[in-house]
Formats: sequence, C-alpha cells, structure tokens
Amino acid sequence: MMDEGHLRHRFAKRTEEGTVNGNDLQSPLGFYIHFIPHPYPREESLKFMAIQLQQAISVGSYLVKQRLSGRKKFPLVLMLEPLFRCNLACTGCGKIQHPVEILKQNLTPEQCFAAVEECGAPVVSIPGGEPLLHPQIDEIVRGLVARKKFVYLCTNGILLEKSLAKFQPSPYLTFSVHLDGMREWHDKCVDRKGIFDTAVNAIKAAKAKGFRVTTNTTIFEGANVEEMQRFFDFLSRDLKIDGMMISPGYSYDWAPDQDHFLQREQTKALFRELLAPFKAGKRSWVFNHNPLFLDFLTGDKDYECTPWGSPSYSVLGWQKPCYLLNEGHYKTFRELIDNTDWSQYGRKSGNPQCADCMVHCGYEPTAAVDAMQPSNIGRSIGAVFGG
Repeated sequence: MMDEGHLRHRFAKRTEEGTVNGNDLQSPLGFYIHFIPHPYPREESLKFMAIQLQQAISVGSYLVKQRLSGRKKFPLVLMLEPLFRCNLACTGCGKIQHPVEILKQNLTPEQCFAAVEECGAPVVSIPGGEPLLHPQIDEIVRGLVARKKFVYLCTNGILLEKSLAKFQPSPYLTFSVHLDGMREWHDKCVDRKGIFDTAVNAIKAAKAKGFRVTTNTTIFEGANVEEMQRFFDFLSRDLKIDGMMISPGYSYDWAPDQDHFLQREQTKALFRELLAPFKAGKRSWVFNHNPLFLDFLTGDKDYECTPWGSPSYSVLGWQKPCYLLNEGHYKTFRELIDNTDWSQYGRKSGNPQCADCMVHCGYEPTAAVDAMQPSNIGRSIGAVFGG
C-alpha cells in the first residue's frame, strides 16, 4: 500500500516536468493533473498546483485505504449544514421553506466537529442557508482546518467581503461562491438585483487577501449556452478563479420554481454543447471537477448514483437517504449507512425521484471511484502516480 508520504514523493517527482493546465480538471475527488503550462502566471500557477496536489494526495490516500479495507460504502464529502437561514430566496432552492423554529436553530461547533469525526470524510462542504450568518462560523472553520479537513465554505457572497477578517488563508480552506451566470441571469436566479456585483467584488477581495476561491453554478433549463460560455471565460480569465463547479438543476421538491429543472436527456444535450469548446481545447476553463464526471454530464460516461458518497448533517440530524431527497433523518451516521435500503435509490432502482438526477453530490463520488479502475489509469491516476 502507498502511504501518503510515498504518494507525495511520486507527485513531487512528476511536478518537476511543468505546471498544471487549466484544461485538465482537478477536484478534491478527482486527482487529475497533467503537467503542461497553466494559463495563470507562473507564481500563481505553482501555488494553485501545490494546493491541488495536497488535496489530491489526501483524498487519493483515503480512497486507497477504503478499498484495501474492503469498505464498500464510505463518504467522500460531508455536506455540513450548520443552519438553514439565508439572506436570499433563490427560486431553485427550498432550504428556507423550513418552519421558522427550524430556521432559528444553529449547529454548535461541537456538534459540527462530532459529525465530522463520526463521518470521516476528507472533504467538508458547508452549504446552507448562508453559512456566514452563523455566529460561530469562524470557530467551526478553524476547528475543521485544525483537523486537516478540506473545507469548502459555500456562500452567496453578500457577507463574504466583510467576513474575511474572521478567517485565515489556508490550503485547507476554500470559499465557494454561488454564481449562476453573468449579471442579468444570476440576479434573476437569486431574485435580487445587485447580487452578482456584490459577489464578484467579494471574490476579488478574497483573492487579494490570499484566499482560495471557487464558484458553484447550477445550470437550469433555458440557460443560454453562448452566454454561459462567456461566463466561464469571465471566471477563468478575468477573475482567475481557482476552479469552477457546475451541476444541472435537479427537481428539488421544496424549490419554489419547479418549471426550469432539467430532464436527463436535456442535461446531456445541454452540457455537450456547453462544454464543446473546452473538450476541443479551444477554451482554457479551470474546473474543480473530476473529468470523468464531466464525461458523465455530456453523456460520454454512464454512471449510477453513489447516494452515500455525500451525506448531509444538519440541525435535524443525518438526512436520509441523500442531500437532495428529504425522507427524514437519523441520529447517527452509522444508522444512516446501516439502516437505509440503498437499493431503492439511483436510476436503476426505478425510483422516479432519481430518474433525472445527474447532480455532482451523487455522481462525482462514483466518478472518483471509477478513476481507480485500470481502464482510467492512463488518463488520470497514471499521469500522477507515474504508472
């Protein structure tokens, strides 16, 4: 077995050949790095590469350990929701539809740390609600970083710039800013004018202070492909974002707008057109994704969901069966894993709620495990491990 130190040595040997290319996707679940010139300046490129390598080594080592231990159901990303409150009412989100007494509640730092330890996932995503509304979010983040978890703090950007003083830049901390497109489209999606400009200014401020910043974008039915491609150009070239995460809109039952979610074949056609310039090498977009997941979105790969790959913990407990379906909650992570009938979920199960879902929290864990298969070594792991 290759331990983390040995993996780091193998990575370091490879990095002598060059820098990271923006066309080769890197995700905490992917460890896909090919060493040809990155579109960013050399110093920034080397910093980008060092952080990506650190994440790749940690997650890769975790995956190897799980496989060698014979563990079949293990999490890769913990979706830690310390509150459901938000300062926006986005039409595609249903979190703020919870009763007022639920919206008033927060997870304590101790509850967050206990959930992280119980789950064991190497990556912790902090969605919401709006996490920056939590009065102890800085304490929560510090505790997770101290535990060497890779933290993605998701935010709509409204409070980000004024909150930066609460945090310290770290290779373990990334701000993931919600942007669904350029100014007019994004402000329409979040149902408030001016939010795009606020978020962009916050990204610039965070980058200037040395923080790692990525974006998360939901692609809905009706999205203009050319405009979205210009948006990706803007994020990669102008904002020099540290990675973009994209996902198709899934029909979340509590969302106020149920008319603009994508069906499966629509998703494949849209993403095939959207990503065509990237796949052809005509655009140097920087994604925070496993490339096999993007192959899945464009219909070049056919995956089943891994619903236990991104478990969700909130003030209500461990959500069953996954982040997107709301069928109640368990008190412990072990109960979630052991008591859920996982055969009832995923496209092959015939569950109508799963029929059109292609969202990253269910399918990128599948792609990450698929990366360990011999047929994918040439594209991914072999380029990093020297195989």
